Amino acid sequence: MTANPILQALVPLLDDLARELPDGERYRRLLQAMQALLPCDAVALLRLEGDVLVPLATRGLSRDTLGRRFRVQEHPRLGLLLAAGGPLRIAADSPLPDPYDGLVEGVHGHLEVHDCMGCVVQVGEKPWGLLTLDALGKERLSAVDLADVQAFASLAGATVSVVQRMQGLALRAEDERQRADSYRALAAQTAAPPVLMGQSTAHQQLLQEIASVGDSALTVLVTGETGVGKELVAQALHAASPRAARPLVSLNCAALPETLVESELFGHVRGAFSGAVAERRGKFELADGGTLFLDEVGELPLAVQAKLLRVLQGGQLQRLGSDREHQVDVRVIAATNRELAQEVRAGRFRADLYHRLSVYPLVVPPLRERGQDVLLLAGHFLEQNRSRLGLGSVRLDASARAALLAHDWPGNVRELEHLVGRSALKALAGLATRPRILSLTAAHFDLPTRPGGIAPGPAAAAPDGGALAQAAALVAEDLRSSTESHQRQRIASALALHHGNWAAAARTLGLHRANLVRLARRLGLPAQGPA
Repeated sequence: MTANPILQALVPLLDDLARELPDGERYRRLLQAMQALLPCDAVALLRLEGDVLVPLATRGLSRDTLGRRFRVQEHPRLGLLLAAGGPLRIAADSPLPDPYDGLVEGVHGHLEVHDCMGCVVQVGEKPWGLLTLDALGKERLSAVDLADVQAFASLAGATVSVVQRMQGLALRAEDERQRADSYRALAAQTAAPPVLMGQSTAHQQLLQEIASVGDSALTVLVTGETGVGKELVAQALHAASPRAARPLVSLNCAALPETLVESELFGHVRGAFSGAVAERRGKFELADGGTLFLDEVGELPLAVQAKLLRVLQGGQLQRLGSDREHQVDVRVIAATNRELAQEVRAGRFRADLYHRLSVYPLVVPPLRERGQDVLLLAGHFLEQNRSRLGLGSVRLDASARAALLAHDWPGNVRELEHLVGRSALKALAGLATRPRILSLTAAHFDLPTRPGGIAPGPAAAAPDGGALAQAAALVAEDLRSSTESHQRQRIASALALHHGNWAAAARTLGLHRANLVRLARRLGLPAQGPA
């Protein structure tokens, strides 16, 4: 007894349902089997989206067919197939135009389809789409058993169900991962509130501003040099806001390739680009109800800046590759070490976005303007390294303190943190046994000599520790006096050069205007205008 060839073809396709295959490969195998067993020139699987049929896979049709969208009311043959509810062959002499006329491959001159049939694909109890067969010759499909077409349509429905189930699992897994990341970040914020240490006037003014604007809904633009702790400031702003119980989501705009920035911000749908195998929410949706911190916002491409502006204005976004809009409620805190006003003038940053981000500009002072805060922060980092290295205590001797106070700190707090960790390791490396108390000297820090200053080095021998400390204090005081005198001269010269224009003087000195005004006040110079 000869087996039915249709049944023979269905068996491997049924086996495929239990295998892990790309979606497109599942559809390709289904249509390949149909075209091999049934006397047709072209087959297609179309998904119904509202009143439009969207081709998902085709065989025998031109490649551009996949980019077409067939509105049912404009294609009566497709409408008849949908209305039939089961397999249907349209009469060969039907005057209704065929949507695939001119699309069948390998045809020269003979462009019209003369025979067609199809069947509704059901997923569950609902019509999901259509499976169509077309032939150029008349009566080619007359011998096809409708039950065979129904069998393929049922298998198509089962294939679609498997694909949807796997997509749903992938999406849920991605959502769970992203949600877990958000909760972990939130838990970390709750367990370890942001550390903003300092007693200097400049730092206390910063804390006052954080407390003032943190409780508001204003967008904040945090500016300052590299390494001053802009992300910690953003965390403190979030912690001081009514959104503190919701996620704080961060994105470093400079750490992503330009092609992925938009996807990271707004999300994407499956198939939006190569590698987009599942739908994914972006940072804005993850931060819904909370705060989004955009670090290095000055690095955003201009095209993405326009879309970011739209979200800031109305809270509406579209995932990459989608026409559907999502509404989000997100407070944005942005940070940059660039002078965005100059970037606007240079055409590298949109003026409207700059004004939208800088509703409340917040300048983080550099470490060199914070005086004794250097030692306070050094102590904090020393304690972290003590625990990490398993030591009883790590301390700074007088020469180390003098060296830290005399340094300019071009890398700011980040430079100090790395320097302390590196110096502790260097100090340990030179010892045969691990001491209970590890003392760090200026030699361990190996800081460069400052022009016009005194090179920090090992402290000279002294009769006792008190005399040594006193000598170190005098050295540090002398260095500070020399530095402050030099800074006063530079500021006065810059102001004279620009006829008292503080903004122009700040640009000449490589400072933000607010930083220059604060520094001038600390040095006792008459500072004009708001800081």
